[in-house]
Order: sequence, then structure tokens, then C-alpha cells
Amino acid sequence: KQALEAALEQKQAVIQQAGITQALEGEWVDVTLPGRKRAVGRLHPVTQTMREIQRIFAEMGFQVYRSRDVETDEYNFQLLNFPPNHPAREMQDSFYMKGGSEDNPTLLRTHTSPGQIHAMREYSSKDPENPPTVRIILPGMCYRFEQITARSEIQFTQVEGLAVGEHITFGDLKGTLSDFARRFFSPDVRTRFRASHFPFTEPSAEMDVECFVCHGEGCPVCKRTGWLEILGSGMVHPNVLRNGGYDPERYSGFAFGMGPERLTMLRYRIEDIRYFWRNDMRFLEQF
Repeated sequence: KQALEAALEQKQAVIQQAGITQALEGEWVDVTLPGRKRAVGRLHPVTQTMREIQRIFAEMGFQVYRSRDVETDEYNFQLLNFPPNHPAREMQDSFYMKGGSEDNPTLLRTHTSPGQIHAMREYSSKDPENPPTVRIILPGMCYRFEQITARSEIQFTQVEGLAVGEHITFGDLKGTLSDFARRFFSPDVRTRFRASHFPFTEPSAEMDVECFVCHGEGCPVCKRTGWLEILGSGMVHPNVLRNGGYDPERYSGFAFGMGPERLTMLRYRIEDIRYFWRNDMRFLEQF
């Protein structure tokens, strides 16, 4: 048995050495060839859009202001002119959390608008008699308890905009957003404003851009209207200004909110918002 095992080991060593010798003689490496490139990650398409939005508004003089994801009902609704049992609350089904009181529960923010109150109170606390001008954008994630479809998700990003000061008019709002559309889409893009309603702005408007697929002639993308909605906006409601520490008799302001996912979908003609969160490399590597 020992003799057989010794012979087997010797034969295995001979075969292994013969294989190595054959590989060395038959195979060779060209050291002058370039090496294989290491796979490098890239920014998520929504992150790219977020950064471009921030760049554009930074050129206009807006600063980035960060606010928290977990809010109280007071900041998320009440101080934004959403009284209890307001019908507009039904449009924003919320993720409520343990904690807080019955009158002021804790929840994941349903929009970035609560940051308006945080920002205005922070600015006005510096000089309550003469609060400074506010010009900020508030990017962040929002959460709503709703059914996931091709057009809606339970989490999504928003970019809020706020400008408060003396003698700010609706014309300033329209000029700012029209200039943004030209910088983001194309210099010759056409825009329009339609009357709407939001509890925290008065008057309120939604902004559309000319459909870039059919150029206004009508197609399935724009539902035959020739226009695509990109954001909601309006003049800050006096109650919201007052809750932020600004006297509405002296100060005015405008606010707007846009969804980077929607802007990305419009720009690249993406038909399903769920693609953004599936982590499918075949989709992400296109950007």
C-alpha cells in the first residue's frame, strides 16, 4: 500500500510539472498590451439632475439649505397653512411614526416645504426687526404612502425654492423659472403658467414646458396637449410668511417645487419611475 501511494504521488507530481511546463512553453503574455480598465462607478441619473439644478440656481444666487427628513405635523402641515382635516392632506398620504403627541404626531416629510419654515425662522432670528432676504433651494428626499406605479413612488426627491424679501412680485417668480427652463432644457424652450391651488401659496400656478418630442403638435408623451408640466409654484401665503417670522405687510416672496425624477424622465423619455430604484445596471449605465 505504501509503495502504491508513493508511486501515485510521484506520478501526480510528474503530471503536474508536465502541465506547468506545457503552459509555460505554449502560452505567453505580451507585457506591452494595455491592462484591462477597472470598472468605475458613476453618479445616479437623479443625482446628476439634482446637481445640475443646484448649479443653475447657484448661478442665480440661490444657496442650498438642508432640512430634516423626519418632521412634526406642525411643520409639515399646520405652519404651511394645512389646518387639521384640510382636504389637501388627502393628496399626501403620510408615513406616521411613533412619538410626538396626538395633536402633533411625527412623520416622514411628504414634501420639502417644511424647510421653508425652518429657513425663515433661522434667518429672521438673526434680526427680528429687519429679517434678511432669503434666497434658497432645499433639495431632499420625500416620502408618501401611496401605491407604486409607473408615475409614482413611495419615496422621491424634490427641490424646493424660496425667495423672500421686499418688493418681490409674481414677475420675479416667472422670470426665475423661465430662465431655469431655458438653462436646463434648451435656450429656445417655450413655457407657460397655469392657475392652480396650493395651501401655502396664493396665487398659485403650475409651469409647463413645450413638449420636446412633438414640439407642441401633440403626441402620447404630452397627452396630445403639446405641453409637459414640470413644477408647481406661487407667491408665499401671508400666513406662511407670518409663521416664518416675516411681516406680510412688508415682505413678500415666491416658492416653487420640482421633482428631479420627473425632469429626468422628461429629458431622457423614461417611461417608468421605478427604473430609478431597481439598481438595474443595464439602466444605470446609460447615464
